Amino acid sequence: RIQIGDSLKIGVKIIEGNKERTQFYEGTIIAKKNFSISLAITVRKALQSTGVERILLLHSPKVDTLTILKSSKVCRSKLYYLRNLNGKASRLKQQF
Repeated sequence: RIQIGDSLKIGVKIIEGNKERTQFYEGTIIAKKNFSISLAITVRKALQSTGVERILLLHSPKVDTLTILKSSKVCRSKLYYLRNLNGKASRLKQQF
């Protein structure tokens, strides 16, 4: 079960011409929206001090694989404050 603050590795199907391949996207869940079949998550990752966010529908046929890398201990339902932090300040405490 995925939760806010989890670090994920998501495989998204990409179609290039007539070929189909899986592109992996790795980041932290900062928001969850809706529930059941229309569940959407916002995943954020930092690339060279620039944040990249992606909104994914979990039950979409384009989402191929979903792996939880680590879980973090958070006390909020939305982690939008991570947008203002960079580097080591944006780390979350790991939950064991």
